[in-house]
Amino acid sequence: MKAHSRTNIILLAVTYWLYFGQLGVLTPYLGIFLDGRGFSSADIGELWAVITLSRIVGPSLWASIADKSGNAINVVRLGCFLTVVCFTSVFWFHSFWGLTLAFGLMMMFWTAVLPQLEVITIQSVTPTRVSYGQVRLWGSIGFIVLTVVVGKALDHYSSEAPIYASFAVLTGLFISTLFISQPQQKIHKQAEQGSLWHVMKNRTFLLFLLSASLLQASFGAYYGFFALYMRDLNYSGQVTGLLIAVGVVAEIGIFLIARRLIKRFGVYLLLQTCLILTAVRWFALAQWAEYAAVVVASQLIHALSFGLAHVTAMHFITHFFPAQYQSRGQAVYVSVAFGLGGAVGNYVAGQLWQQGTQAFETFFFATLAASLAAISLVFCDHRVMNKS
Repeated sequence: MKAHSRTNIILLAVTYWLYFGQLGVLTPYLGIFLDGRGFSSADIGELWAVITLSRIVGPSLWASIADKSGNAINVVRLGCFLTVVCFTSVFWFHSFWGLTLAFGLMMMFWTAVLPQLEVITIQSVTPTRVSYGQVRLWGSIGFIVLTVVVGKALDHYSSEAPIYASFAVLTGLFISTLFISQPQQKIHKQAEQGSLWHVMKNRTFLLFLLSASLLQASFGAYYGFFALYMRDLNYSGQVTGLLIAVGVVAEIGIFLIARRLIKRFGVYLLLQTCLILTAVRWFALAQWAEYAAVVVASQLIHALSFGLAHVTAMHFITHFFPAQYQSRGQAVYVSVAFGLGGAVGNYVAGQLWQQGTQAFETFFFATLAASLAAISLVFCDHRVMNKS
């Protein structure tokens, strides 16, 4: 099967559906599963910290192999296989350290899959009329569907339901990767000169990475405490779920038109707009979250603060790094921005929250982080960022 064929692109969409569908199972419901196993909130927090640490370390483990071998698809397959193997131990481990080891190893391999999958997808759609965003949006659809399905399952079954769902999804993810084809990349000897650090130390890339890390740090308040914040403001659980869905649906919509927006406005202007509006989003939640219309509007901005920001970042990295550094470039972005930036944001938000008594301070920190991200981007070379 040809890598640029319609069938291969559909398989990539299915793979995204399963990959981010697993995130839709894990993120909302891991705490419920662990609580059902008798763990305290402190234990749950420590286990999440290990998962975040894995997200920092994991992506870089296989990226170098993928770049040097030029065979990213086999790295994806091996990563998915090892994810399933490590995850099965959850059914037998019941101690804190046993489950910490199981989830830590599972996440190390699972998060290592995404940078390679992004590279394969971008390479596959480049000569076609299909955009990266049109494929990536299926990940968001998978997130919504599996979050709703597993949430419904918890109403009828025990708190163990999420791990059975995760096992099924991860197994399906591994099977889907067996049928994906990767485009052949021709790397000329002249292009192999230099080193990854020589490329990375470019001032614009370092500022972009700082900006991306600050953006992800700003999400700590949202990912950790948005649902609790809504509950404290007397929004029902159903309404909170719908508000989260509004954000993801808006994200899907932006994926459909992202390529046209990038072509018309360029990476720099779009990314800067996303960062500024994200700061506005967090401040609105800090100041006026008791008004439902304000919360809905803030959720619509999710299309920019996550969806469009991610697509523009992918576009920049793809055109910034030479072919032989593509996987490692993606890995650096995921590790530093989502791993380190996300870990800092989660930690600071957790320290500030104080059982909801400092909700304003927590979301104001998010506002400050997003504002600093926008300021960092000002000093980037616009021509380097808009190169395509």
